[in-house]
Amino acid sequence: MFTGIVEEVGTIEQISRGQHSAVLRIRASRVCEDAKVGDSIAVNGICLTVTSLSPAGFTADVMHETLNRSSLSKLTRGSHVNLERAMAADGRFGGHIVSGHVDGTGKISGIKRDDNAIWFTIEAKPEILRYIVEKGSITIDGISLTVAKITDRDFSISAIPHTVAQTVLSERKEGDSVNLETDIIGKYVEKLLRPAEEPAGNGNGGACSSGSGITREFLTKYGF
Repeated sequence: MFTGIVEEVGTIEQISRGQHSAVLRIRASRVCEDAKVGDSIAVNGICLTVTSLSPAGFTADVMHETLNRSSLSKLTRGSHVNLERAMAADGRFGGHIVSGHVDGTGKISGIKRDDNAIWFTIEAKPEILRYIVEKGSITIDGISLTVAKITDRDFSISAIPHTVAQTVLSERKEGDSVNLETDIIGKYVEKLLRPAEEPAGNGNGGACSSGSGITREFLTKYGF
């Protein structure tokens, strides 16, 4: 588990591409201080396993599914990436619960300054936007940020200059693709409230039922 507080910006030194996979060699220092082979490090918000270590960095394998769902496929030699080690049990919870399993990508459609803040507007698909709420948490390229505004086609965040300067947000421009992970709590709540689909031939034509008796109508009736 991660918290979305970027520890270091690393540099892609080498990408070895297979037919549907890749191996990344990343130059880094801080995240390697106490790392060992098998540890998890979030790279632009994606949980990757360390496969080898050197004094100058680490390597990690990237699977087909990860390449399909994320912007890692767009990385080139020299690209900068946000890095965060998995959260220590005695560490500070500075951001929010981040699994490192991205839901997909979004596209930056606008960047503007507002006094001491920098606004980023990001277009995303409906299946991602449904889990984003105003004042809720969102992970963008591994950075824990607060949603300031949301519409039916995009959402916006307002970042302080320190956050932008210490992450790859400082290099992002309109049209760039970013990795998105929505708040995991919302996804679990939806799953638990959605009635389980019963097997065909159960006598009710495969209709959905809920053993708990909790329905959308029940929640609406009692003000939820």
